[in-house]
Amino acid sequence: MEVADRTGGPEGDCCGDPVATPIETTIALPDHGASIAEARHRAAAFLTRGGAGHLAGVTERIVDLTQLVVSELVTNARKYAPGPVLVQLCLDGGEVRVTVWDTDPVLPAALGADPRRVGQHGLEIVKAIAAELTVHREAVGKRITARILLEQ
Repeated sequence: MEVADRTGGPEGDCCGDPVATPIETTIALPDHGASIAEARHRAAAFLTRGGAGHLAGVTERIVDLTQLVVSELVTNARKYAPGPVLVQLCLDGGEVRVTVWDTDPVLPAALGADPRRVGQHGLEIVKAIAAELTVHREAVGKRITARILLEQ
C-alpha cells in the first residue's frame, strides 16, 4: 500500500536538490513474497507518472533499471529481515533514489565477483547500476539507498 506521494518543499524534499521540485512516494510492503512484484510494479507506475512531466525525463531504460534495483533490494530485505519493509522512491533533478528500509540491523556486503557462484549477486547488480550505494544502520534495522542517474 502506498503511504505517501508528495512533491518537494521543506517537508517534502526527499533528495535535496534546491532547484528542481522532487517527487517521492513511500510504499509499505505486505509481509509476503508477492510484495517483490508489487514493489517493481509500483516503481514503474511512479516513474511513468512522475517522469512524464519531469524536467530530465525518465526513459524506459531507467524504469527497467529502477525496477531491477527495487527487486534486488526488496528480495534481500524479504530474505534476511523479518517484519515490515518500506520502499521510498524519489525523482529529483537528474536522478532516481531508491531507498529500502528493513528491520535487520546487519549491514550487507557485496561478495566478490565469482561466475561459478549461484545466487547472492543482488548487491553486485545494484552496485553496477547505481551511481552510489549507501547503507546506514538505523535505530531499528537499516536503510539502503541507491542513486540511479537518469542519463545512462
